[in-house]
Amino acid sequence: MKLINKIRNNKAIVILSLCSTFILSCSDYLDVDKDTDYPTTAPLNLLLTNVEINTALLGDFNNNTGRLLSTYTHQMTSREEEDQYGIKVGNISMNNDWDAIYLALTDIETIIKKGTDTDNMVYVGIAQMQKAYIMSYAVDLWGDVPYSEATQLATSGIINPKFDNQKEIYSQVFALIETAKVNLASNSGTEIPSDDDLYYGGDTDKWIKFANTFKLKLYNQTRLITDFDQAGFDALIAENNFFTSNADDFQFNHYDVISPSNERNQLFVEAYQSTQFGSYQSPWLYEILKGVNPNILTGNPDPRMRYYFYNQLKAGEFPPDQGNVDTGNPGADYWDKSTGFFSIRFGSTGPDRDKSAENSYTYPGIFPSGGRYDDGLGGSVSTLNTGFSGKGKAPRRILTYDEFLYIQAELIHVGKLSGNEATKLQEAITASFAKVDQVVANSGTTQTVPVLSDTAAVNSYINNVITEFNAASSSKKLEIIMTQKWIGTFGDPMDQYTDYRRTGYPVLANPLGTSPEYQLDNADGFPIQDSQTVQNNPFQVSFYWPQSELNANANAPAQKNPTTYKIFWDN
Repeated sequence: MKLINKIRNNKAIVILSLCSTFILSCSDYLDVDKDTDYPTTAPLNLLLTNVEINTALLGDFNNNTGRLLSTYTHQMTSREEEDQYGIKVGNISMNNDWDAIYLALTDIETIIKKGTDTDNMVYVGIAQMQKAYIMSYAVDLWGDVPYSEATQLATSGIINPKFDNQKEIYSQVFALIETAKVNLASNSGTEIPSDDDLYYGGDTDKWIKFANTFKLKLYNQTRLITDFDQAGFDALIAENNFFTSNADDFQFNHYDVISPSNERNQLFVEAYQSTQFGSYQSPWLYEILKGVNPNILTGNPDPRMRYYFYNQLKAGEFPPDQGNVDTGNPGADYWDKSTGFFSIRFGSTGPDRDKSAENSYTYPGIFPSGGRYDDGLGGSVSTLNTGFSGKGKAPRRILTYDEFLYIQAELIHVGKLSGNEATKLQEAITASFAKVDQVVANSGTTQTVPVLSDTAAVNSYINNVITEFNAASSSKKLEIIMTQKWIGTFGDPMDQYTDYRRTGYPVLANPLGTSPEYQLDNADGFPIQDSQTVQNNPFQVSFYWPQSELNANANAPAQKNPTTYKIFWDN
C-alpha cells in the first residue's frame, strides 16, 4: 500500500504543477525555467493506481452507496433515508458515487490517450476495462448518463455533455471489452504494469479472464431484452476463457493500515471504527441463515452465520443497554435470545428502534468486513482492545468465481447455456464456502477460526439445498439460485440490487405483506410485532440523478421518478 499512500501524498504536487503550467505558459520568457523533476502530467503507473482506488470505492460503504444498496437488498438495515426505500434527491452517498465515476473516467481517458501515443497498450487495455466496468455500473444505477461527451472539456470544450441512451452505452461497453482484450493480449509497451495494478499485478491473463467473465455477467443481465446479442453470447461461450478459481477474483484487497490513510475495509471502518452505527445486520437475512424462514431453506441452518455476524451478546445474555431486568422486557427491536443476535428491522416504527444500544448490536463479521468471528463468547467491541475487533482486512469483492458459477447456474436454468443446473448450483455454493475460508485465511486474525469447506455441517447444508432445489418448481429453482447468490455475496450488494430488479429474487422482507415477516419468538412475553414495520415508499428501480448535475448541465434531462424509471434490462 505504499504506492497508494505515495499517490495521495503527491496529489497536491501534481495539481499545483498543472495549475502552474497553465498560468505560466502565457509568459514565453519563463519557458526556460521548466523543472523536469516535476512533470505536468502524472505517469501512467500513478494514474492507474489512482483509477483503481476510485473504482474500488464504487458501491462501497462509509460515504458511498454500499449502505444504501445493502438496505435495498435486505442484506442490512438502516435508520437513514434508505430505510423504506426513501432515498431522496441530493443523497450524499449517491452523489459521491457519481463524482467518483467521472473523476475516474477523466484519469482513464488520460491513460488511454497517453498509453496509445506511447504504444503502452497493456495500460490502455486495463484502463478500457475500468471504463467498461464503471460505465455499466453507472447505467445500472441511473440509466441514461453522460458518456460520449463526458470529460471532453479540455479536448473539445464541451461543458454540457449530453446524457446518452443507456442501451447504447451498454452496446459500446460490450465493444470496448473486446478492444481491451486485444490490447491486453498484445503485451505491447516499454512500460508494463506490475505493483501499480492493485487488482492483478499486471497479469494480463487474469485481466482477460475478468473481461470475459464480466462480459458474461452483462449478457446475463440483458438476457431478457428483445434484441439480445445471441451471436456475441455464443462467441463468448465458445471462447471459454473465464474464471477458474477464487484466485481469479476481481477484488480490491484491504490492509490493516490506518496512517497516513485508512486502508481497512470500509464496512469495518463504518462499524468498528466509528462512534455510531450506520448499517445494522438484517433480521431478514439472519432468519434465512438460521433456517426459520418458512418459505425457503427451512430447517437448514447455514454454517456461515458465525462468519457473517459477530454477536456482542452471548446466547441467553440479557441486552445490557436498554433491557429492563425487572419486567424482562429486552427493549429490543429484534433480539434472538438463543444466539444473541440483536438488530433493528427494515421499516420499523417500534419504540425500541432508535435507542442507543451500541453494546448490544450485532456487528458485521469476519467475512464481510474483516471484523470478528463469532466464537459464542460475546464481548463488547467498545470496551475490549482493538485486536479483539479484527483487522479490517476483508477484500472489497466486485466479481468473484462463486458469483460467476451462480451466473452460469441461472443461464443453464433459463436455457441459454448447456449443463446440469443442480450440479452448477452445488459448485457455486461450494465455491462460496471456499471464499469465506480464503477471506479468513488472509484476514490476519488472532482468533482460532474453523475451516468451513468439506466439513460435515457444510456438506449437509449443501446437500439439503440441492434436495430442496431438485423438488422445486421452475420459478422456485430460480429463487433458490438467486437466494444462494445473495447469501454468498453478503457485503457486496450492487449486483444483488440488479438481480432483484431483473428477476424479482431473492424474496425480500415485505412490511405490506399479509403474512408475518419474522418468525422469531423468544417466548419471553415480548414478541415481535410485525404491525410495527411499515413501508411508505415504493421500491426504487433506479436512482435520482444528482440534482447538482441537472442544474449545471444545460443538456441534462428533467429529474426522473426513480420508482417508475427502469433500466433497459429490467423486465
